[in-house]
Amino acid sequence: MARRTFLGASASAALVGGAANARRELTVYLGSFTSGDRPGAGLQRAVADPVSGRLDVGDTIPGLPDASWSVFSHDGHVLYVTNELTDGRIAAVDVASGAVRNTQPTHGEAPTHTSVHGQFLLTANYGSGSVVVHPLLDDGRIGEATDVQTHDGPEPHAHQVLPDPSGRWVVAVDLGADSVYVYGLDTDTGKLHRHSQLRMPEKYGPRHLAFHPDGERAYILGELRSEITVAAWDARAGTFTAGQVVSTLGDARPPENYPAELQVSADGRFVYASNRGHDSIATFDITDDGDLAFVDTTPCGGSWPRHLTIDPTGRWIYVANQREHVVAWLPRDPNTGRLAAPAGTAAVDSACFVLFERSSR
Repeated sequence: MARRTFLGASASAALVGGAANARRELTVYLGSFTSGDRPGAGLQRAVADPVSGRLDVGDTIPGLPDASWSVFSHDGHVLYVTNELTDGRIAAVDVASGAVRNTQPTHGEAPTHTSVHGQFLLTANYGSGSVVVHPLLDDGRIGEATDVQTHDGPEPHAHQVLPDPSGRWVVAVDLGADSVYVYGLDTDTGKLHRHSQLRMPEKYGPRHLAFHPDGERAYILGELRSEITVAAWDARAGTFTAGQVVSTLGDARPPENYPAELQVSADGRFVYASNRGHDSIATFDITDDGDLAFVDTTPCGGSWPRHLTIDPTGRWIYVANQREHVVAWLPRDPNTGRLAAPAGTAAVDSACFVLFERSSR
C-alpha cells in the first residue's frame, strides 16, 4: 500500500475508533516502584474518562514489587509485568480476577521491558545487560526460560526488547553497549541467534525505539544525548541503517536531560518523546520521507516523565511523572498532533507507566 494511502486509511480508522471509545470509560493499569523514598503501590487499576481525560485510581493488585513495565497477551486476558528487582522476575497476571498466575526469574538484574512474540515472552534485564526468552504456556502462564543472551561491552544495559513488525526478528536496545541488536528466534527451541548490530555513537545511550506503522523505519531514542535517530529498517535483511538525528529539546538547554520514552501515533504522522530534566513532552511531525520535524515541547504536568502513552481515542496523552508522583493528562488534537497544557493529574507515587487495557482498544 502506498504510504499516503496507508496514512489516510489509518487516520480514518483512528477517527472511527476514537468516536466509539469516547462513549465509555477506559480501564488503565498504572505501574510504580515500591522501593525508594516514596514507595508506590506496584500495580494499580484505574479508570479514564475519554471526554475529560480524568483518571480515577482504583484498587491495587498485590504481589508485584517494582512494577516498571507491562504488556498484554495476544488475547488480552493476561498481563505480563516486570519486577525490576536485583533478582529480576516477570509475573503473569489474570486480567479478569487480578490474581497472579505465576512468576519466573529473568536470570538477570533489574528487568525494565517485556514484550510478547508469538508464543514467547521477551524480557530485557537492564542491570545485567541481557535478554531472556520464556515460552508462554497454553493457559497464559510463563514457562521456564529457554535462553539468556548477554550483550557485549564492559557495561551493557539492555533496556528494551521487542519483535519487529514483520515478526521475523527480535530487536534489543542496549543503553550501555550503545547498540541495537537484531536476533533471530528459533521457535522450536526458544533460542536466540545474533544476526546484526547497529552501533550508535559513543555515549548515545539508546533506551527505546518505536517502529513506524509502515514497518520500514524506526525511531531510536538516545537517553544520554537527548536525540532521536531515524533508522531505515530492512525486514528482509534484518538490518538497520541510521539516518537523520534530531534533538528532543529544540533550542532548549536544560542543566540535565535524559529522555525516557517515545511513541509514534497510530496514523504514522507524529512522534512524541518525554524529556526528564526539561520535564516536557516533545512533539515531532513525520515528513513524507519518514524523517522528523521538531514542533515544540509541552510541560509534562510534573517532574521526571518516565513514560507516556496516547489513549485509545487519540485525544489525550498520559504521562507518568516519577518524581512528582503523579500521572498527568495532556489534551491532544488528533488531526494536528498538537498538545495543550496538562488538564489534570492523579496521585501515583513513584509512577512508572500507563497502559490501557486491550479490551478498551
